[in-house]
Amino acid sequence: MTTVSTKPYLLRAIWEWCVDQGFTPYLATRVDAHTRVPPGYARDGQLVLNLSPDATSQLQMDNDTISFQARFGGAAHALVIPVANVIAIYARENGQGMAFEPEGEAGEEAAEDMAEVSAELAQERSEAPSPETPRPARGSHLKVVK
Repeated sequence: MTTVSTKPYLLRAIWEWCVDQGFTPYLATRVDAHTRVPPGYARDGQLVLNLSPDATSQLQMDNDTISFQARFGGAAHALVIPVANVIAIYARENGQGMAFEPEGEAGEEAAEDMAEVSAELAQERSEAPSPETPRPARGSHLKVVK
């Protein structure tokens, strides 16, 4: 019997936590031949996607793939992201979430990608506007792993 990775379960759990807390779940992914995303939106082989219920339709988070429909430039697109390509999932508002070790053939390249995404996340957190309505401070056991 083959053991399924914990990664898809953690992705679903962090997505649910973000939505339950009123945060916007963002997913950072590597883009390669196995990833179906609209052309021209990936930068340096990476893409950060808003996975909130308001931004997606028909979201399916399976053990091997994440699929959904989203609008890019006003046009609807079907996206398919292999779970192995996911670099991180986090809340846009506070950066809490989880980063993952690269999987597959492009392990070293993905490790560099993860370092770049971590730097971008830190920059986004510092530039992110504060919510209009302050939320009560809540401690969380989730942190972005760098």
